[in-house]
Amino acid sequence: MTRFTRRAFVVAIAAMLPFATVQAEEIKARNIKFAFQNNKGHPQEMGAQKFADLVAAKSGGKIKVKLFPGGQLGGDVQTVSAVQGGTIEMTVLNSGILQSQVKEFAAFDLPFLFNTPQEADAVTDGAFGKGLYAKLADKGLVGLGYWDLGFRNITNSKRPITRLEDIAGLKLRVIQSPIYVDIFTALGANPTPLAWPEVYSALEQKAVDGQENPNTTIRTAKLNEVQKHVAQTRHIYNPQSLIFSKKLWDQLNADEKKIISDAAAEATVYERQVSRQQAGEALEDLKKAGMQATEIAPAELQRMRDKVKPVVDKYSASIGPDTVKSLYAEIAKARGTK
Repeated sequence: MTRFTRRAFVVAIAAMLPFATVQAEEIKARNIKFAFQNNKGHPQEMGAQKFADLVAAKSGGKIKVKLFPGGQLGGDVQTVSAVQGGTIEMTVLNSGILQSQVKEFAAFDLPFLFNTPQEADAVTDGAFGKGLYAKLADKGLVGLGYWDLGFRNITNSKRPITRLEDIAGLKLRVIQSPIYVDIFTALGANPTPLAWPEVYSALEQKAVDGQENPNTTIRTAKLNEVQKHVAQTRHIYNPQSLIFSKKLWDQLNADEKKIISDAAAEATVYERQVSRQQAGEALEDLKKAGMQATEIAPAELQRMRDKVKPVVDKYSASIGPDTVKSLYAEIAKARGTK
């Protein structure tokens, strides 16, 4: 190497060092509390762990994400409030619960909305889903992605469900959202809103007859121990909202925000894959554990759709006709019917 070349090389390295030092200093040591309802082994928990690992790797170990699964820090409603206040930094939950902050999120709780998870991906990853997340900023929240939970199904300890009339009179736990109460009232059940951490004991003590959740959640929560029947009603598909505290978000610099955003995007792809892979496996595991599974004939599903149509009409009016029209247009586009 000539003297001139060596000198140019040293100058180039020297010019790079301050930049590298500044970059490293920009990422501050932080601890992020990530609270959610499901337990170890559930796709939600696996996605959260993937996110935590990615953040640690991308930040050189400076940003640590600590997981609080199983409702350790409270139910979804309390957790969202804590995320808004900044005492919990992030959570993932049924998107429909966010209707308390932005009424349009109730659109995701409309029954029998999606036919496949891929339709939901197209809607949430597109203009509709991004538009709803834009409305969260004024409520102290930042939307980072939509995760998968699967289609919700009904379990109970009383009888198999194969037709509409079998739902009548069942006392069913539902999530703390008004539309769920109205949906199951329309189907003839006696809906009882409860926070998720209270559900197992309520079922065990026969305070409620049943509940409704995706098969993966039913399996992970070991509800087969306190429930006999699971009906594949697939009545609601819940996109899950991965949300972050705007209070902390506003304290992050551009590099830190990129770390969080990139990790969220990668974890979203991973979580969806895991969730969909587990969906079929979970039903088989529940059967092996002693649960009796029933499928609902198309004609009976149509009867259920007809029963809840007044609920759809009611909430379409309160959500906003233009919002609902836009949602159905996006679904039609995803189905290739527009």
